[in-house]
Amino acid sequence: MGALDRRGFNRRVLLGGAAVATSLSLAPEARSDAGPAQAAPGGGEVRRIKLYAEKLADGQMGYGLEKGSATIPGPLIELNEGDTLHIEFENTMDVRASLHVHGLDYEVSSDGTKLNKSDVEPGGTRTYTWRTHTPGRRSDGTWRAGSAGYWHYHDHVVGTEHGTTGIRKGLYGAVIVRRKGDILPDATHTIVFNDLLINNRPPHSGPDFEATVGDRVEFVMITHGEYYHTFHLHGHRWADNRTGMLTGPDDPSQVVDNKIVGPADSFGFQVIAGEGVGAGAWMYHCHVQSHSDMGMVGLFLVKKTDGTIPGYEPHEHTGQRAEHHH
Repeated sequence: MGALDRRGFNRRVLLGGAAVATSLSLAPEARSDAGPAQAAPGGGEVRRIKLYAEKLADGQMGYGLEKGSATIPGPLIELNEGDTLHIEFENTMDVRASLHVHGLDYEVSSDGTKLNKSDVEPGGTRTYTWRTHTPGRRSDGTWRAGSAGYWHYHDHVVGTEHGTTGIRKGLYGAVIVRRKGDILPDATHTIVFNDLLINNRPPHSGPDFEATVGDRVEFVMITHGEYYHTFHLHGHRWADNRTGMLTGPDDPSQVVDNKIVGPADSFGFQVIAGEGVGAGAWMYHCHVQSHSDMGMVGLFLVKKTDGTIPGYEPHEHTGQRAEHHH
């Protein structure tokens, strides 16, 4: 499946609400499209998906698009500015749970908290509605920002009225809202610093992400828990703005390869895998030294077109390659 096919498949699953798959694990190959990158269309569609909250075998909790397929992080949800998303949420667990989103428009009945009785009892179902909007002038002449950005969703009731246990156990996921014309990637990966774990995996076990030199790879980075971290990616850098990309030579956005993050922060960016540096096992990690030493590290495995990674022996790294959660 080529890059364009893969992108089309992802968008059908996420935006059309199809239940044909909840995750995609593909070995990316070299990009076959030599033309300009694809861009996001305009929004305005009404979409529907079903989402389940489930207990996992190891005592953790996750969200999934089908029963029995919950993942940590939960499914990536992608929208375009102007879209409305109706989520039929079913709580299969034996405790109350909810769905709370950052950055999007929702009425109080879709807030996902006990405070306003918008959580879901064990075995219950509730429809949450998220809306998005394009930027524009308010009636008083001031500027209203659009919904586009790298956002996230999470539980807000398991354990405490702030969802502390739900978040700790894995009830979280990424939301991307794109503006018309935003560049679409070949693959998207979600990285969550949750306390001292990444994606709730054991220390020193990744997750690792694979790409081939030249792939356009998008990362959504979210932080939860008790600590502040710094996210650092080796060999690659991005612009510290909404998209992670410069709009041109005069864009004043600072270019960074390290960003401080705290609980409920989220940002995202795209890189061309290996651009200017080539293939390799490139680390990403929290740059708080004690956090790094305690295992907050994973690999961005950028392969040559023949599939090899210079200087990398997989058995030397205890991590396992992460599935591409969509």
